[in-house]
Amino acid sequence: AALTEAAMRGEIVDYKQSLRQRVALLAGMAAAALDEVYEHRLALSPGVETLIAACKAAGLFCLLVTGGFTCFTDRLRLRLGLDDVRANVLEVVDGRLTGRLLPQVWGDLCDGEEKRRKLLEVCAALGVGPERAIAVGDGANDLPMLRTAGLSVAYHAKPPVRREAKVAIDQGALDQLLGLFS
Repeated sequence: AALTEAAMRGEIVDYKQSLRQRVALLAGMAAAALDEVYEHRLALSPGVETLIAACKAAGLFCLLVTGGFTCFTDRLRLRLGLDDVRANVLEVVDGRLTGRLLPQVWGDLCDGEEKRRKLLEVCAALGVGPERAIAVGDGANDLPMLRTAGLSVAYHAKPPVRREAKVAIDQGALDQLLGLFS
């Protein structure tokens, strides 16, 4: 938890190394424990379901790009009706986490630069400029993506993110963002 908080505040310069250190702490854990985490510990941000539903109804492409893990994001993609996700893959051998991440065709892990790159990739595929993208983030690893998007939103964010975002939601639910468009 301490490593995660320090990385989110931008105090750890090498995010990739920090993530690898945090994942290494999971070595030996039963992969089935991830189901327990999803079912009982993972909580959606308040208002996210309403926000995503409204965006989808308006014809917007909805992407979740995170330094988190596919064991959670793949389920969230289905649950929320997201168009795409980009996340890290935990290595599992014989039903146990190895403490390592698996490299993907797009790169070794999803960090701030990968978040930015994925946003640009999606915009290009849709034929729109990044100035038409809306990005929401809370930690320092979101800054490259937030700086690229036309509308950057800090949601319950760390101070460095709040300072740079065009919009900040410091209290309440994420669906408050819809008020900008009504």
